[in-house]
Order: sequence, then structure tokens, then C-alpha cells
Amino acid sequence: MGKIRITKQFTFEMGHALYGHDGKCRNIHGHSYKLSVTVIGEPITDTAHAKLGMVIDFGDLKKIVKEEIVDPFDHASVFNKNTPHGELAKILENEGHKVILTDYQPTSENMVIDFAEKIKSRLPKDINLHSLKLRETETAFAEWYAEDNGLLP
Repeated sequence: MGKIRITKQFTFEMGHALYGHDGKCRNIHGHSYKLSVTVIGEPITDTAHAKLGMVIDFGDLKKIVKEEIVDPFDHASVFNKNTPHGELAKILENEGHKVILTDYQPTSENMVIDFAEKIKSRLPKDINLHSLKLRETETAFAEWYAEDNGLLP
């Protein structure tokens, strides 16, 4: 049987600021992100298996992405841990707000790399992450492909 790609889409709201940026994005602002997750594998052929015909149950993929990406990042304020917004981050956290401090500049490009690592680590061994598409606006997105990163033939 051949390899099949399946894709599930997710949405979340997130605020961030780009430390040192030379434009408006240095200010705290937010986006309605859309994340498309595509995995690749062979459909299960074992007739006794509850997931017969599936590469992965969409519900199982949803659980992984929700736990690793959507739940932590949805309605969070995300800052580079070296940002001068650190003091503000402490105040926000003390007031009960969700704040994430990253080791990287929280651009779509860097987030999609981070998300790929988080998702890959949770996939079953016979399923591979094929690609991610993180849409920041209707006209702007970042994409990650396993093939571009030497992970698939």
C-alpha cells in the first residue's frame, strides 16, 4: 500500500512582540493563527485493528497538537526571554495571564520550527510529520517541510 498524507487544521489566538524589530511588530500585538499539520504514513491494513484504513485517527492527531501547541499557546503572550518586556511578562503572570518566554524570537518562522519538534516527538514511530503551515494573517504564513530539513526522501 502507498503512503498517504493527511492534514488537520487548528486555530488559536496569540499575542507577541518582536524584540529589536525595526517595525510595528516590536509592539505587543496579536494574531488569529491557523496551523495546518500534515503527517504521512501508510493506512493500517490489519483487519482486526480498530483504526483499519487510517494513517492516524484525526482524533489522535488532534490530541497531540492540542496538548503541545494549541492549549499552551492559545491566548498566551509570547516573548523572547531576552526581551525588555520581561518585567511586563512578570506582571502579567502575577495577574494570572498566560505568558510564554521562548529561547527564540517568536516569529512565525521560528514558531513553526518549534512546533515541528514538539509534534514530531509525539507521533507514533510509523507516522512522520510531513509539513506544517502556520498562517499569521490571511496573506502571510510560514511553512516547514520534512523534505527541506533532510527528514523525508
